[in-house]
Amino acid sequence: MSASSAFNDDKGGSSSVGEPEYGHDPASGGIFSSDYKRHDDLKEMLDSNKDSLKLEAMKRIVAMIARGKNASDLFPAVVKNVACKNIEVKKLVYVYLVRYAEEQQDLALLSISTFQRGLKDPNQLIRASALRVLSSIRVTIIVPIMMLAIKEAASDMSPYVRKTAAHAIPKLYSLDPEQKDQLIEIIEKLLADKTTLVAGSVVMAFEEVCPERIDLIHKNYRKLCNLLIDVEEWGQVVIINMLTRYARTQFLNPNMNESLLEEGGDKTFYGSDEDEDEDEEEDKDKKAEAATLAKRKPYVMDPDHRLLLRNTKPLLQSRNAAVVMAVAQLYFHLAPKAEVGVIAKALVRLLRSHSEVQFVVLQNVATMSIKRRGMFEPYLKSFYIRSTDPTQIKVLKLEVLTNLANETNISTILREFQTYIKSMDKDFVAATIQAIGRCATNIGEVRDTCLNGLVQLLSNRDELVVAESVVVIKKLLQMQPEKHSDIIKHMAKLTDNIQVPMARASILWLIGEYCEHVPKIAPDVLRKMAKSFTNEDDIVKLQILNLAAKLYLTNSKQTKLLTQYVLNLAKYDQNYDIRDRARFIRQLIVPTEKCGALSKYAKKLFLALKPAPILESPFKDRDHFQLGSLSHLLNAKTGGYQELPDWPEAAPDPSVRNVEVKESVPEWTKCSSREKRKEKKVEKPFYSDSEGESGPTESADSESDSVSGSEIGSGSGVSGLGSESEESEEGSESEEEDEEEKDKKKKKKELKKPVRESESEQSSEEEESKRERKSKPRKSASESESDEEEESESESSQSESEDSDSEVEVKKKKKAAESKPPSKPVKIESKKEKKEMSLLDLDDFEPAPSPQVTPINTFLSSSLATDLEGLSLSDSVLSPATIAPSSALKSYELLHRITGEGLSVEYCFSRQPFSPDANMVAVQMQFTNSATSDTKNLHMEDVKLHSGMRVKEFPEIELLPTGETSTAVMGIDFCDSTQAANFQLCTHTRKFFVSIQPLVGELMRPVFLTENEFKKEQGQLMGMNEITERLTLDIKCRNEHAIVQRVATAANLSRVPCGSDKECRFAGRTVTSGSLVLVTVATKEDGAAQLTVNCEKMVIGTMLVKDILLALTQ
Repeated sequence: MSASSAFNDDKGGSSSVGEPEYGHDPASGGIFSSDYKRHDDLKEMLDSNKDSLKLEAMKRIVAMIARGKNASDLFPAVVKNVACKNIEVKKLVYVYLVRYAEEQQDLALLSISTFQRGLKDPNQLIRASALRVLSSIRVTIIVPIMMLAIKEAASDMSPYVRKTAAHAIPKLYSLDPEQKDQLIEIIEKLLADKTTLVAGSVVMAFEEVCPERIDLIHKNYRKLCNLLIDVEEWGQVVIINMLTRYARTQFLNPNMNESLLEEGGDKTFYGSDEDEDEDEEEDKDKKAEAATLAKRKPYVMDPDHRLLLRNTKPLLQSRNAAVVMAVAQLYFHLAPKAEVGVIAKALVRLLRSHSEVQFVVLQNVATMSIKRRGMFEPYLKSFYIRSTDPTQIKVLKLEVLTNLANETNISTILREFQTYIKSMDKDFVAATIQAIGRCATNIGEVRDTCLNGLVQLLSNRDELVVAESVVVIKKLLQMQPEKHSDIIKHMAKLTDNIQVPMARASILWLIGEYCEHVPKIAPDVLRKMAKSFTNEDDIVKLQILNLAAKLYLTNSKQTKLLTQYVLNLAKYDQNYDIRDRARFIRQLIVPTEKCGALSKYAKKLFLALKPAPILESPFKDRDHFQLGSLSHLLNAKTGGYQELPDWPEAAPDPSVRNVEVKESVPEWTKCSSREKRKEKKVEKPFYSDSEGESGPTESADSESDSVSGSEIGSGSGVSGLGSESEESEEGSESEEEDEEEKDKKKKKKELKKPVRESESEQSSEEEESKRERKSKPRKSASESESDEEEESESESSQSESEDSDSEVEVKKKKKAAESKPPSKPVKIESKKEKKEMSLLDLDDFEPAPSPQVTPINTFLSSSLATDLEGLSLSDSVLSPATIAPSSALKSYELLHRITGEGLSVEYCFSRQPFSPDANMVAVQMQFTNSATSDTKNLHMEDVKLHSGMRVKEFPEIELLPTGETSTAVMGIDFCDSTQAANFQLCTHTRKFFVSIQPLVGELMRPVFLTENEFKKEQGQLMGMNEITERLTLDIKCRNEHAIVQRVATAANLSRVPCGSDKECRFAGRTVTSGSLVLVTVATKEDGAAQLTVNCEKMVIGTMLVKDILLALTQ
């Protein structure tokens, strides 16, 4: 009989019974059939020459394993086929071997040479499977072979094989920990891998093998942050948890100055109270201390810290609950208090998931809500209990509701609790009563209400409800016993009915503790209890003894005999605790000759005032465990748990994370490095007296500055420029290096020249070149080298043709620009347009009072349009269409081209007035289509905003052809807050969720003030509206020009004229409410400076101070 027919005969006799029936139906008789025969047929199929039969056999064997059946005795037959040429069979053989290699180690060792051959297989899946099987053989003798295999796989071309190598590292480490040093070398190599497939696995290996080697992460930190969004989900969880611990060792606590500032703020706010005179001096001292501490260490967030927070935030939208939880714990442990709130919405979303997920999330929310109550208050209703919730979920939701209770929402919460008490779930009802007790303890205003409600529950039919109420009432009565003797009397009557030991014990304790409030009832209760003493529970007997002792000390006439009777009963009790207590009490309260000095103090011992119990959340001290960990869930340290490190006192050196740029730099890195080089070139010659002809130096980089350079330079400088702009057509990297060398030579020559231009000419040249540099649109990362070359060629040819222009012609151009409005611009003309505007700008500001300020005053404010509002310029000059986006304006990525399937979107805050609505911030968006097909119908949908915010959508882009770029402007009213505007970006086929979040500096528009107006307004914004910080300026930021430039980059403010050269002043208004914002930077010796911000809105003022501090100190 053939192998296949033999297999079919084995299926249970009847041909109608299919394979699934055999696996799942116990009645089919398959379970009782002889394993020997079935496996014999499978062995026959595996020994066959036909690949189809082998494949069929392997499929059935793998299906058996999937059902949980034992197929280990087929190992010899299967392992023979590891050398099979059919790729499908080979894959299934390796799946089987990975499962059984650990159990059948001796047989697996016989085939080890085959596995080693598999490591050289051309198919990446086979190479990876061979390594996986090899690492599953847990025999120390093959450790050298495994090590060699892992080393080779770590250098494999395929990222999948490298990923498998990373998975094999912890297996080898657990087999032989002595190999740690070699494995760390492999981990270090794999950490440098740039593929997202490997990142999660190698960090897992790092965590298992050498979590203490934090130095391995330094160089890869930024790369891991940037790759995070594209790593597979479980890799994201591992990386985020590792980066949380890394950040706690490398960055400063972002909230270290918060408490000091808050204390200072509170004191100033309440300083005008009735008792002001008494505490004034103390307040002043404390304020001074807080202020000096805050000023001594102004907190500036490390850019790498910000990078981590920024790159993990989008993962709050992940479909994987573990990823969301990991990001939530990262924000809770690392983010400034003001930013932690973003995680609340994501965690509330997870409450719609399975009950297991809900349980873990609620455990963490319960811990968070103790420290950050305000975060979850808007979502209070999400924690209301459903009748379908399991008991453990109900109890956790109760815990959260109790933590969130405050004076404003307590009435709502208590109404909810009233409903819960009627539930059939007794454990839940008991938890609700405890929750009411905690609310009453924490919020004094509702204590009496809660107490009355609990007393009403004492008449409930359900004994458990009554018992739990008694226990809670006992705790509440301890706070004000004298007011509530009626309740104590009422509870004394319940001793006949309540049988729950804890409740009986609570009543007896209350009567004994406050026996002077119920002098008539207490002895009678003791009489009743003495009758039933022998039948009571141990906890009740102990309280009867306590009651007897207390009554004996306060009312010995009535209770002396009763007490002796109870003590005699207790003397012969079966429980030794009760016998010991009886002996102890007898010696203490009944004086004899033998008793010591303690009996004199018996009354003080028994009737001492006891502090009222503090009803605390069981989650109060759990936050010392890392949120989301098993240890936090169990509230006990588990195996493998790594403690969350404390914040460092001083910030470690951030330069350890700097990576040296190698020759093979990707395009976007080149662009950014060029921009930086340009900035440096601009800054150096601006203030150097010896470099009169600074134009040619600056214009050396032909990509953006050849046009401006040709118009500025004269004499020998121009000829130097011409030769350089010709060479710049090459557009290669070597050319950039040559430029730097030429720059240095040119500067040396210019130092020797005695020729100097006047200050005003120099500043106007510098102004023009600066405008020109800004006018070049920012290049996207996806643009090819050829595009750059073409542009540089066109610009350099333009520079040659314009070389002969003299300064006189430039001035004529200025006048022409004043007289006629500009025509519709084409690509190159837009640069001229911008340049003419900047020259016009200069002319208009010439009559300003102080000559030092005049040339700089124009380009401080990035928003030209607003600056020039009062200068009667025609609207056509200032229309957003004609103004090219300034390269100084920072662009942000809204949609990555990988996420957007070829569509990439960047946005910048253009700092132009948004013409449809002056209360909106203009956001300029640049769409680039890198896909193979055209994108159609680009528009916005499903806008989700916080209350008060508004959005004016950009016009729909009907068609965006392949390789093309399009620009659109939208308006957002952020309502003077930095909360994000969320919406969907839709094409004709797809929808992408995106989010735009502004920096505080973009929420302003410049306003022109005179010096006197500035001082007057500043005088009105003192006290709480003024924030002052001392700082040390960065070395590159020690001159007026640099300070102005950096403040203008950080915030959209305009320069205010100032008589002093040691002060820089800026003014603006918030876009929505028009609140005035005044900034003063006063410089002192040795780079010391004082920053003062005056603003009606304290939150905006505080955030602005942080941003400007960051700009000036780094």
